[in-house]
Amino acid sequence: MRLWPQRCFKMEIVSTEEYNTNPVATETVDPENDLKNMLVEYVGEKLNPDDQSVTVEMIVGVMADEFPEFLMVVAEENFIRGYHQALSDVELGEKIASEQENDKQEENN
Repeated sequence: MRLWPQRCFKMEIVSTEEYNTNPVATETVDPENDLKNMLVEYVGEKLNPDDQSVTVEMIVGVMADEFPEFLMVVAEENFIRGYHQALSDVELGEKIASEQENDKQEENN
């Protein structure tokens, strides 16, 4: 009898709030290169945050308002890759289920 591959990922329990929250979004951006510096400066001037910190979420919000085409390309690519991965996962799951069914039938014969 064949079991699921050993390379399965360890699952952990998270709350709905944790699942729906991206911790990277709330991180303050360190302007460590020219592009990040330009984005931090622009978003900082645009939003003028009280603590003078610019987060990834702030940059995404400004990009969505002022350059939605850029984010749409990234989102579409992410969607297509995720959809492709889901189809591959279904195919693998069907293959494993079929192999397990065949193993059961062979054991019963």
